[in-house]
Amino acid sequence: MARILHSDPAHLDLLAHHLAAGGIAAVPTETVYGLAGHALEAVPVAKIFSVKGRPRRNPLIVHVSDWEGVEAIAHVTDLDRMVGERFWPGPLTLILKKKSTVPASVTAGLDTVAVRIPSHPLVRALLRRCSFPLAAPSANPFGYISPTRPEHVETALGPSIDYILDGGICEGGIESTIVSLLDPDEPKLLRQGAIGLESLEETIGQSIRLSTDAPGEKPTRGLLSPGLMERHYSPHTLLRTFRGSLPKTGKGDAIVFLNAASCRGAHHFALSATGQLEEVARNLYDRLYRLDEKGYGTLFLEVPEGDGLAAAIRDRMGRASASP
Repeated sequence: MARILHSDPAHLDLLAHHLAAGGIAAVPTETVYGLAGHALEAVPVAKIFSVKGRPRRNPLIVHVSDWEGVEAIAHVTDLDRMVGERFWPGPLTLILKKKSTVPASVTAGLDTVAVRIPSHPLVRALLRRCSFPLAAPSANPFGYISPTRPEHVETALGPSIDYILDGGICEGGIESTIVSLLDPDEPKLLRQGAIGLESLEETIGQSIRLSTDAPGEKPTRGLLSPGLMERHYSPHTLLRTFRGSLPKTGKGDAIVFLNAASCRGAHHFALSATGQLEEVARNLYDRLYRLDEKGYGTLFLEVPEGDGLAAAIRDRMGRASASP
């Protein structure tokens, strides 16, 4: 079973040494926990794919501590820098043209690499101790609920990894926004997240297209970005979404509301005390983890209305409830 490490400098030194030697470990970010390994070495990258059961055509996000780290692995345009300087460190991933130092296994064979500078203080302290970037997809079996607490990782992957760096609950709760500025005339939002479309458009001064590329059409081709699988973030329990009127439930079903005020029964649960979206996002995966252990027949999940963070939450709920 994985050993739990904390913010003690000795623990961070130990973990940095473990990663430098080709090991992998779960680490906290401000979004979700990631399964981290040396991004420029084939062995740890292969371990990440193996432990997660992740398809090789699904690229990994590479995490670095600063702009020097970005420029060591990717070609950066003025537009990339404008956006990065506005939102980094933070929950934004940019799709950049990769340099030859990045293995094809990290990028699903593409000539681009997904990069971000995280803001969580523990992973930043760890990155400063490493002389290399970290590939770190979510620390869960592929397709399952993303982990936002160390206990989630311990339950799902504990027997398969050596260390979990305990950073408490992830404040953001959903994965990073992913944007591609490869074509400056047609920027694309590939995955919605806490950084919304309007903020990105305001920063670059032009409209950004929300990608509607259908995942899975070409199984042998690498996806441009993580988070494009039609079914993802899913509990084992059957999940259905609703809005407005209450769904018709059967015996053994449960309803998960956005607002605690809507709860009326023993099998009613809430994602927030007041429906506040930041709290909904932070609690979404944790609530799904806990309810997935209860043996319900179906979980009915209320989806939020609106743009920005509401749209990102709807995206996760929609993918989690998609048909297998």
